[in-house]
Amino acid sequence: MIPIKSEEDLQMLKRSGRILSAVMRKIEKSVRPGLTTLDIDLLSEELILKENALPAFKGYKGFPATACISVNEEIVHGIPSPRVILEGDIVSIDLGVNLKGYFSDMAVTVPVGRVDENKKKLIEVTRNSLEAGIKQARPGNYLSDISHSIQSFVEEHGFSVVRNFVGHGIGKALHEEPEIPNFGAAHLGPLLKSGMVLAIEPMVNLGSWQCCIAGNGWTAVTRDGLASAHFEHTVAVTDKGPVILTE
Repeated sequence: MIPIKSEEDLQMLKRSGRILSAVMRKIEKSVRPGLTTLDIDLLSEELILKENALPAFKGYKGFPATACISVNEEIVHGIPSPRVILEGDIVSIDLGVNLKGYFSDMAVTVPVGRVDENKKKLIEVTRNSLEAGIKQARPGNYLSDISHSIQSFVEEHGFSVVRNFVGHGIGKALHEEPEIPNFGAAHLGPLLKSGMVLAIEPMVNLGSWQCCIAGNGWTAVTRDGLASAHFEHTVAVTDKGPVILTE
């Protein structure tokens, strides 16, 4: 069953989302060659705690860090480490906030210095596919209208959508019903209703959609070794249309 949020819930989720968005903007600006992924993680935690909130991911199902930081061919769930970020890398940062029991979730992919044209296009298409999906998050549409819109946009531009990981409902828990694939036929699944809150998050690969899990048991990487990008927003379904809570 997909939870319907009250107006009070939505206001708290909006506060959580604003904190997360502000933190993410600062993190994006900090990314540069020579920084380590662990540096980014430590800064993320420091900024969240300064807002009197908690990192949503740290300790969740045993995840050891505040942020998931995935570089180049890493898709999602990258564990921060002493790995040094290099000119030409693309870095996906997935971050969550817990504000008094209200959760928000957001991801961006950041180009580091000069990146090649394929990576630039991959980032742009992934970001725009998220926007295409969000436009479908309105009452009366079906859940899979979001999925189909994302997949269609991505494949029109020659890239592939990851199948192994999906978006999700969010609110008083980090992961709630429903799962939100980034692929599939339109007009299927539950009808969207005002008060639903969704974490929509396309993960898009330069080559094949197929992936495997690294030896750490967490990090998903592309099977062909080509780059991947990831964008995510927490979105409320309302009678006035979709409202991005992490903008």
